[in-house]
Amino acid sequence: MNDETRDGGAYAALRSAILAFELAPGEKLSERGLEAVAGGSRTPVRAALMRLAADGLVQRAGRGWQVAPIDLAEVRAVMEYREALETAAVRLAVERATGDELDALRLLAAAHEASDPGGGQEAGLQGGTDFHVALAGLSRNPFLTEGMGQVLTRLLRVRWLSASTPDSRALARAEHLEIVDAVAARDVERAAALVTAHSRGTRDRLLGFLADERRRLRASGVAVIESADAGAPAT
Repeated sequence: MNDETRDGGAYAALRSAILAFELAPGEKLSERGLEAVAGGSRTPVRAALMRLAADGLVQRAGRGWQVAPIDLAEVRAVMEYREALETAAVRLAVERATGDELDALRLLAAAHEASDPGGGQEAGLQGGTDFHVALAGLSRNPFLTEGMGQVLTRLLRVRWLSASTPDSRALARAEHLEIVDAVAARDVERAAALVTAHSRGTRDRLLGFLADERRRLRASGVAVIESADAGAPAT
């Protein structure tokens, strides 16, 4: 097994453990202590931690590491950025996407719908990522596409929670198909409104869940914090 394969395996194993809350938000980590979880030596574990830090899933804690706490203020700020980004992207997609590209996007959403009964959360999470990155790609703007990928990566853990039930995944897919229909109809205002409603609905469900579950999550060792809110008025 080469170094790249080992590093990728360690990253996938640690990412999965963090998303499944087997490694809880706020939990202290050590490279040596993660070798068993990652199935590798300290070198691939260290490389995996650097990648996970770029994803916003871990952070430095003194000389060691910790799983990044869930920060409600950060979730709000990232979702606000996502809305602005995707609204701009879908407006351009209405102008620039070809019929064949929209047929492919519709098939992508439908394929994830058909495969979900055996796929569960991981399939729902990947399906949402694939759809939104592909939609942004129809803008023909590589910066919007890259930005969407970064936003979805930053929201991995809270998106994992939002994909936790079949009903939530079915709702997301139905909204995806509505968005495709609006883009295909070249209805820019409807497409933008649907993207906005989809983003805000996801945000409200996530923040509502976290607010309701905050005490229970803390009791089980999950760190949920509220940092200085970038959207709050200056004092």
